[in-house]
Amino acid sequence: MDEEKKYWVAFSVFPGIGPVRFRLIRDYFGSAKKAWYAPVNTLRNIKLPEKLVVDFVNFRKKFDADRYLKQLEKLRVSVLTIDEPKYPSLLKEIPDAPFLLYIKGLHNDQPIRLDRTIGVVGTRQITRYGEDVTRRLVEGLVAYGFTIVSGMAYGVDAVAHQTAIDCGGKTIAVLGCGIDIVAPPSNAGLYAAIAEEGHGAIVSEMPLGLKPNKGLFPARNRIISGLSLGVVVTEGADDSGALITARNAGEQGREIFAVPGPITSWLSRGPFKLLKNGAKLVESVDDIVEELGMEKRQRVIPKYGTSTASSRELPKDATLEEQKILVLLNDQPMHIDDIMRATGLTASVVAATITLLEMRKSIRDYGEKEYGLQN
Repeated sequence: MDEEKKYWVAFSVFPGIGPVRFRLIRDYFGSAKKAWYAPVNTLRNIKLPEKLVVDFVNFRKKFDADRYLKQLEKLRVSVLTIDEPKYPSLLKEIPDAPFLLYIKGLHNDQPIRLDRTIGVVGTRQITRYGEDVTRRLVEGLVAYGFTIVSGMAYGVDAVAHQTAIDCGGKTIAVLGCGIDIVAPPSNAGLYAAIAEEGHGAIVSEMPLGLKPNKGLFPARNRIISGLSLGVVVTEGADDSGALITARNAGEQGREIFAVPGPITSWLSRGPFKLLKNGAKLVESVDDIVEELGMEKRQRVIPKYGTSTASSRELPKDATLEEQKILVLLNDQPMHIDDIMRATGLTASVVAATITLLEMRKSIRDYGEKEYGLQN
């Protein structure tokens, strides 16, 4: 790491210096390194709060930048500044874009699409309905080549990340804490899958060791929306943090999507509130794709297993149910009961979908309620 970048990292650790103040400091001194070693009186010329100047001077006396960089290296955490070409272009567009990102996960040999990203957020107290619609939408979005962005929380966030992984897609988890902290702890397996197994990237602007708290979540949320072409809220109360992410999306000029839920559920109030204020109603993944102006022909089957269908393109009008069944089948027949268990679809839905696929000559009946792909 070059010397200048080292001091960008150092400033990211000091509390009280966010994107706006860092830009002010860097513009005044011309470089982060010069600002780091600037005399106290010169620092006061920038008209920063006196307490902040005093705290900074004390902080820089004690902070060991080289030791901190060794910690990052040990944790296999990379650092990306806003001046670097690989910094996400969508995120760079927002007025308060992080001046530095900590990243754990994908490397140069593991490409991730940052030009086709979508935020999927919602309540931590997810219902069965919320889980179902979140899974269905993420499955479809991954099939269209989208990278799924969310916040690694309980509920909708975790379902969105996990579904993207299950489908063979990529996902970005934006943390409201230091990148070395797994929060909540129950998401340790999910964190490892994203960071260590090539399924995406963990991202944070927070320094190592900073524990999560509610005050940090709004800053996290504006990164989720900033990384995304649009934000989908699948379920949440009318005071849900997901609505903050949606509001950020609107302020950043991004699309806002909402999934209507049962009118009897308090967790439908958030999406309905967004819809009343002009959010795009989502009944299927096509509503999102069409609003964003994406080509439907780019849709491909997600990789649920080792099926030979995983490399085949779906018919343009294939439903999510048809997609789930096609990806499971290979040239060896599968019993209808196994299809039901693997897809989670009801018997009536599986039977109806199989009939349609047979009519399209996409699958064939081997007898004894066993089905396989049409040769």
